[in-house]
Amino acid sequence: MIGGFDVVVVGAGSAGCALAARLTEDPSLRVLLLEAGGSDRVLEVQIPAALYKTFRTRRDWNYTTEPQPAAADRRVFWPRGKMLGGCSSNNAMIYIRGAAADYDEWAQLTGDPGWSYTSVLPVFRRMEDNARGADAFHGTGGPLRVEDLRSPHPWSRAVVESAVAAGYPRNPDFNGVRQEGAGLYQVTQRRGRRWSAADAYLHPAEGRPNLTVRTGSHVTRVLLDGDRATGIEYVADGRVEQVHADQVVLSAGAVGSPQILQLSGIGPADHLRSVGVDVVHDLPGVGEGLQDHPLVPTIWHVREGRSLFRGESPSGYAQWFGARRGPLTSNLAEAGLFTRSDDALPEPDLQFHFLPVKYWQQARVDPDVDAFTACAVLVRVESRGSVRLRSADPTWAPAIDAGYLTDDRDLEALVTGVEKTREIAGVGPLSRVLAEEWSPGGTVSTRADLRQAVRDTLESLYHPVSSCRMGTDDLAVVDPQLRVHGIEGLRVVDASVMPTLVRGNTNAPTIMVAERASDIVRAELGAVSAMA
Repeated sequence: MIGGFDVVVVGAGSAGCALAARLTEDPSLRVLLLEAGGSDRVLEVQIPAALYKTFRTRRDWNYTTEPQPAAADRRVFWPRGKMLGGCSSNNAMIYIRGAAADYDEWAQLTGDPGWSYTSVLPVFRRMEDNARGADAFHGTGGPLRVEDLRSPHPWSRAVVESAVAAGYPRNPDFNGVRQEGAGLYQVTQRRGRRWSAADAYLHPAEGRPNLTVRTGSHVTRVLLDGDRATGIEYVADGRVEQVHADQVVLSAGAVGSPQILQLSGIGPADHLRSVGVDVVHDLPGVGEGLQDHPLVPTIWHVREGRSLFRGESPSGYAQWFGARRGPLTSNLAEAGLFTRSDDALPEPDLQFHFLPVKYWQQARVDPDVDAFTACAVLVRVESRGSVRLRSADPTWAPAIDAGYLTDDRDLEALVTGVEKTREIAGVGPLSRVLAEEWSPGGTVSTRADLRQAVRDTLESLYHPVSSCRMGTDDLAVVDPQLRVHGIEGLRVVDASVMPTLVRGNTNAPTIMVAERASDIVRAELGAVSAMA
């Protein structure tokens, strides 16, 4: 048994990097950060447009869901970063917080005003270093660099103009006064290079004597003494190791954290017994309530111009290595839109990602022709799924049931989303770029046909949350201070604790959760130290 740590953090993803770095700003706290994957120091991570090249490699957990009955019985691919930085090292770098109403809902669901928008906005501002400067909504000087795209594709600008021509408001800042409207995304990049949570938080902190980082360390369970967590068991270099700490924090994500809890005997008792795990604490909500943002792509051939698939060329590499400009600085999904599938809705429920490239089947094959993709994404999701064990063996991937389209409202909203992409494509400058529709195809026109097309082509936007959600009800896993109900010394700090999905990309909200958790943990450990 290795001892000597105040906190052990499991998972060096977006949350784990931020949490470990913030905790070790206090030199009296000794922190161990465990990561199953390895280094992030590869060009596939650093070059923004190469993001999909880590998919299905050793830097990816390479999950797939269970067959989804409402999505043509297909298994849906879920890439999850398995390296320092986690998903912030292979995502599309879009900096979106979500709507103010999302956080006010969190406060209502948890009974804690500390999760309201007015409470978390200062945390977002603290963590941000926005190239546009500081104002009431944005901060400078924080670790997370946020910039405008350096070399946006002309088709991305055309998207914004076409959306405005179709009647949608122009919005230059989705994280400002309002979320609704069309514009170019800001990205977590520094001078044309990806700026992950590892770049922002972990690497600057690696020299601190009170921080220990161990990669290649696959956590198998939480060590428990009765109803108290005392440490972690993990496998590294083929050896089983144990480490002791006063506080254990799971930051393994919406798949990994519920899996580790269940492997430790914390979760739905009947399910644990069914796979041969001894029940330590019956906590029915572990792994339940899973939510994800589903997307549906519409793809067109183009009349003229060069898509991003031609950016991986000697010229493209010369621009990136030279001035950090050019097509390889693209995050692929450069332009966006937030709107409502029904005008009666109080907030947007649809987000669109517009890509000046053919993006099909989660980049399983490289683009082969110049094309344009518009992804309709449902950001207010009614369907729910689950994460459960297949086996008591920790090397087995868990069973992920995304629950896609199990609520018909989600299907109808996505059909409307596809209709809206066609509406935008048919007007303004974009209409002069696009040729025939490749998928789902111009002959797919009725809502009945579109419903089937949605079922056939639905994919994930890689935003799973809520599988260890916070709250005070019987299915909540953690309390508003992120402590696991019924177990002392154990917290979960990652996207799994979100009570609901935010309206937008989840990387920035995940880092915010970790930032706020660092304040909570440091205050708690400081109080304990003062009483000792």
